[in-house]
Amino acid sequence: MRYTAIALDYDGTIAKDGVVPPHVLDGLRRLRESGRKLILVTGRELEELLGIFPEIDVFHRVIAENGALLYRPKTGEKRELGEPPPESLVDALKASGIPLAVGHTILATVRPHETVVLEAIAELGLEQQVIFNKGAVMVLPPGCNKASGLKHALAELGLSARNVVAAGDGENDHALLDMAEYSCATANAIATLKDAADRVTVRTHGDGVLEVIEGIIESDLAALVPKKRRRALCLGQDAEGGDVVLPSRRASLVIAGDPAHTTQLGSALLERLCRTGYQVCVLDTRGDYIDFQSAVVFGSLDNPPTVEEVLTALEKPDVQTVVCLAAVPEEKRTQWVGKLLQPLRLLRAKTGRPHWILVDEVHDLMPASATEGDSPMEGAENTLFATDDPAAISPAILATVDGVAACGEGARAIIESFARALSWEPEGMPERDAREGEAIVWFRTTERPVSLVTLARVKEEPKAEIKPEKREKSPEVGNVLRQA
Repeated sequence: MRYTAIALDYDGTIAKDGVVPPHVLDGLRRLRESGRKLILVTGRELEELLGIFPEIDVFHRVIAENGALLYRPKTGEKRELGEPPPESLVDALKASGIPLAVGHTILATVRPHETVVLEAIAELGLEQQVIFNKGAVMVLPPGCNKASGLKHALAELGLSARNVVAAGDGENDHALLDMAEYSCATANAIATLKDAADRVTVRTHGDGVLEVIEGIIESDLAALVPKKRRRALCLGQDAEGGDVVLPSRRASLVIAGDPAHTTQLGSALLERLCRTGYQVCVLDTRGDYIDFQSAVVFGSLDNPPTVEEVLTALEKPDVQTVVCLAAVPEEKRTQWVGKLLQPLRLLRAKTGRPHWILVDEVHDLMPASATEGDSPMEGAENTLFATDDPAAISPAILATVDGVAACGEGARAIIESFARALSWEPEGMPERDAREGEAIVWFRTTERPVSLVTLARVKEEPKAEIKPEKREKSPEVGNVLRQA
């Protein structure tokens, strides 16, 4: 399962004229029954929402007041995510005579009274943000929006934003859609949100959301290809200066060449993935990745890791892992990896994580001599396989990968060896071999010709030094919010 949660706006998205139709509720229940988590993210004030939407318990979490309040429908518990509105601002706006709604954190009015609001904020010297959504004008603390609220909900549910689908229709949904891995704008959405979304539904309001729900249930959105690529994994630039990115969201890649070069490229790709919110797990046979700054390392050059500690760490979406197998006897490594990968596949099927796996020295763990059905990673997606000899990898692995990046000198020969192993003929082989900091890249599942690529580098941020002994593991808002 790649998409494990959906985050939905209320008005204009699942609701029309403030009401969620019964057939849309049925669709939400079907999605919940599939094992996904449902999160409602709205600008409305909670008490008002509870009055018009009695079926709110179909959602696992609710973010109200445009990111300022978290609600747990099962228990009825509330959690304020922002400070109360400044009393001086409340008093000033009430004295101005404009229509005003005061929530736990939010202040709201309607256009054209935004000028009064902005002038009051300036005169009082306050740090407040003003957010527009159709006819509504909302005032919130800095940094408080639908994305910040969703982040809190995901943390409570143990989920990653890289497994979330989001849908909305208005100005205040930009942050929500940008945070999600796959974003949808309903057909009735404003033009700028449609331009920013990965997909625009054919139908409006809740019927448009049902299109997305059916796509999640039927194919985990594999059949609904986004209109553009976001957070694509970039390997570097070609001769024309264009980005060379992996061909799909579910791609896998062989990184081949001298171990020093493959480790350098592997580390750069891993760092880029971590910075964009993806969880990674590295199977490191020689200890080449034990200094990877973004990860927690299990095992060492002298002590083997345990499967249990690795799986426990991966239960937390924000924990990156390096599994050092250097102390595991060579004759036992394949068996050890098999014990890890079986529950790891189950974890991926349930949570969509870890999003990416890197297997170093894959020819040792999954060799060409392995019998059919003996490879523990057959059909793996979002996997980087590092090796100095692609022809020595299990044929079951080679048959599933989308391409190869051959690093440094000898790259041409590596591509030719890879092609022979697949009985495939690469097109447009570069005239010269790769040099230091370059690779020859071939995506065999696309029409893109073989390219000579200048590899992108990502400089790791140094970790702050941690000493071992210190390590640890209001009044109701009224109708002015109904468009939010």
